[in-house]
Amino acid sequence: MARADALADRLADFASPVEVGIGARTDVAARLADDTPVTATDVRPCTVPDDVTFVQDDITDPTMDVYADADALYALNLPRELHRPTRAVARTIGAVFRFTTLGGEFPAVATESETLPAGETLFRATNRGGEPA
Repeated sequence: MARADALADRLADFASPVEVGIGARTDVAARLADDTPVTATDVRPCTVPDDVTFVQDDITDPTMDVYADADALYALNLPRELHRPTRAVARTIGAVFRFTTLGGEFPAVATESETLPAGETLFRATNRGGEPA
């Protein structure tokens, strides 16, 4: 199973996901958008598939209206310095936060991990250590 397919399969149950920091990797958002509305954000302008809504936004200084209706925030190859700000937005809106890291980096927030069929590790922010997801 391809990486994008495995990630999309694990995120498919969410009704209104937002991808944080989409960059040029649009394959997961495109797969999800086949079945559900998807919003993608990035600090820089990005080209996304026609059925994905793009909003330029900085997760470290978020426009909360962008995320208000999301039931999940997810990010692929999310740099460690963005783990806490993304979790804070998810916590504020009552959404789950799922992400992959850059290379061998470890999450900067409390998580549980799942190894997907494609060998990718997907992290889920948890409430462990008194840190709400």
